[in-house]
Amino acid sequence: MSSRISGLGVHLPERTRTTGETEAELRRRNPRQHLPTGLIRRMTGVESVHLRPDGWDASDLAVAAARVALAESPGEVDLVLFASASQDLVEPATSHIVAAKLGLSSPVMDVKNACNSVVNALQVADALIRTGQYGRVLIASGEAPTVAVRWEVDSHEQFIRSFPGYTMSDGGAALVLEASDDEGAGIRATRFLAVSKHWGIGTLPGGGTMRPHDVDAGYFDMDGHGLQRAFLELGPEPVLGLLRDRGLVWEDFDLVAIHQVALPYLPPVFERLGVPDDRTVVTVRDHGNLASATLPLQLQLARERGMLREGSRALLIGLAGGISLGLAEVIW
Repeated sequence: MSSRISGLGVHLPERTRTTGETEAELRRRNPRQHLPTGLIRRMTGVESVHLRPDGWDASDLAVAAARVALAESPGEVDLVLFASASQDLVEPATSHIVAAKLGLSSPVMDVKNACNSVVNALQVADALIRTGQYGRVLIASGEAPTVAVRWEVDSHEQFIRSFPGYTMSDGGAALVLEASDDEGAGIRATRFLAVSKHWGIGTLPGGGTMRPHDVDAGYFDMDGHGLQRAFLELGPEPVLGLLRDRGLVWEDFDLVAIHQVALPYLPPVFERLGVPDDRTVVTVRDHGNLASATLPLQLQLARERGMLREGSRALLIGLAGGISLGLAEVIW
């Protein structure tokens, strides 16, 4: 028994905010800080981000995407996994809220690992299907990181540590995994690596036991350069090792989807890995950092562009705070 992706859905809110508008709003709210003009665009290459509609929660974004995925792959749902860095509440699990809004009565659980949440959920769903515990699993992600953007800064240092939040974007994504007896398709391999000593490089502290009632803990606090260095320390070996173990080369892949936080970071990463340019889809420029919804968006865009068809092979490369690396080889 194996599992295959039978449904895919992505929801991007229509309302957007350009990086120019972000910088203008920051200057308006912080007239004494003399914030530089154009820095965010130059450093990240992000042109715009998506903003959830007023009154929408992370679960609403997940539900909107899930409806698309379930329309493509209708049928009973045996398990709902909410896989996201965002959440509606600390308690209960947001998967309950997603299931209720979809009218589902199946078991639920949340899978949470920052921007790798969807990749980890693929691993969990695949394992549960392969062991015969479930036949069809809905993975739904709703990312609403714009709620944690710090608009008022008390120093240039605080602005820099809040910097990554200005490129975060709201969106939803969903995948339906179902049991399959086709050993030539579906989830072929997964691999995960964590270097947890770096957990403090990037945080969103609010909602936990460390700072439960600190109003200042509800904003992103990240060492962007430190995060970049930590990922570069991983090097290409974990990815290239998976290819060697699977007896594959880059020419075997129709798509290499990688988590994207800034445009200038991508060429060095692709060069170190040896990934051909025509195997990738760039999303960060027009859509910002969509956290764990990033990889499903690249799958969707690849389908629309004809890069991903029945029998196509894709490699998902997830990068997440903590830090962690997640890999999934998928045959469509």
